Amino acid sequence: MTDPSVAEPRRWKDKPPPDRAWKGKPGLSRTERTVEQDRAAGGRDRRYVGLGEGRQALASVELKLLPNTRRIRAYLRWSDKGKTGAAYLGEVTETTRARNLVIAWRLAFEQERLIIPEPAEDSWASTPASRKVMKANRSRDTKPELALRSAIHALGLRYRVDTPPVEGLRRRADVVFPKVKVAVFSDGCYWHGCVEHYRPARRNDKFWNEKIEKNRIRDRDTDSKLEAAGWLVIRVWEHEDPVEAASRIEVVVRNR
Repeated sequence: MTDPSVAEPRRWKDKPPPDRAWKGKPGLSRTERTVEQDRAAGGRDRRYVGLGEGRQALASVELKLLPNTRRIRAYLRWSDKGKTGAAYLGEVTETTRARNLVIAWRLAFEQERLIIPEPAEDSWASTPASRKVMKANRSRDTKPELALRSAIHALGLRYRVDTPPVEGLRRRADVVFPKVKVAVFSDGCYWHGCVEHYRPARRNDKFWNEKIEKNRIRDRDTDSKLEAAGWLVIRVWEHEDPVEAASRIEVVVRNR
């Protein structure tokens, strides 16, 4: 089944795409540009390309407008011994630069153009198990989330993806039904501390336990804030059957 959240390429037939869809803000400092790229990629450690022989380079995404076709193309760029390397990632079709950068970085990961640098020996992610968890961690569009969205879409429901339910509240829900004020979160069993499947790390357990507990506290705080604003919050665990979860969501949405 095709992922319903991925629209067919949008073509600006009558006029070029708006500048906000691809141009960076003028006057941004180097630090601000770096922060923009880090945020879109999901962290600095997600921005590296392998150069062979154990070498690596920090990459950035560049968005370019093709005036004649009115399409926005995304490129991955990096520097290697004074020379610029580049790889074409694909077209992006969102109306904001921020979203197009996120999608471009996702394309880079899906095309396996990026690597996760090996941490230092004393790093808190120094074990193979920890590195595996970190590599699998994604801020959005995880496999459980995509499966859930597809199941919801198959029931005839339409929604927004990865958006703040309440304006001004810096919390994003994975699936949002604005008209009926229902916010759905797809929670990973490890990162959100599922009581059935979360297993504390054997090494650096204090660090990991504190991190997971902070996530739990943030989840409860998010639920509280949204409920105070009149929203109904639904949380779906990674281990749940997406079809069953979608049916549960459908009942709530259609009866709100």
